[in-house]
Amino acid sequence: MKFQYFIPPYSSSDPDVLAFVLIPIALVALFGWAVYYAWRQAGEAPANSRRTALLVVAAAAAWMALTWTLASRGVLLSQTLPPPFALVVVGMVVLACVVAYGRIGGRLARHVPLWALVGVQAFRLPLEIAMHQLAERGIMPPQMTYTGRNWDIVTGASAILVALLLWAEMGGRKLVWIWNVAGLALLANVLTIAVLSFPQFQYFGPMRVNVFVMLTPFVWLPAVMVLAALAGHLIIFRAISFSADTRA
Repeated sequence: MKFQYFIPPYSSSDPDVLAFVLIPIALVALFGWAVYYAWRQAGEAPANSRRTALLVVAAAAAWMALTWTLASRGVLLSQTLPPPFALVVVGMVVLACVVAYGRIGGRLARHVPLWALVGVQAFRLPLEIAMHQLAERGIMPPQMTYTGRNWDIVTGASAILVALLLWAEMGGRKLVWIWNVAGLALLANVLTIAVLSFPQFQYFGPMRVNVFVMLTPFVWLPAVMVLAALAGHLIIFRAISFSADTRA
């Protein structure tokens, strides 16, 4: 059986829908560039750096293709136990931890400027704006937007300011640590809201359920964008611990 909930029609060409395609692709491209840069800064040969970057981009593309296929075929809408979408959530958390605490996360933390690691989290600002537009159209539940119970837009907006302060050498580790803890807390908040809004729980009512993330292209919200946000916060914590000085 599959969940039967009405979602208004939408087109992939709509700007607020297209954001769920373009932002993930941009994040993967940035990830590949960052890996190449970190490998070169670590003294690796250009050919080896390119090969490593291509491998991580290919792995990311495979994960994106898998989650897209599952969503497009309606597999994630199944009411079986455990719910198939739980595998996406678990996979997202596991992959974020593997990236952040593995060799890749270590090199990114050591060799990519801290202002850049913070600045990339600014993608959450346009994402939250797009999410608000989807809620206005009835595609996603309103409690998952900044007019509801999700204030993650603060992380996206403040990432720009904090990154600029670090770039100008006007911010230090304490500022980044406070910002990173707050950003991680806001991310945990919206994740909790999203889970409580699943059809299995319906915490906010049967008319405000979270089904849209089980469809394309919105499946890339947890599968790519939340993964990137979580891994980014964990890598920033590693970067802070690696040096006592502000890295700009």
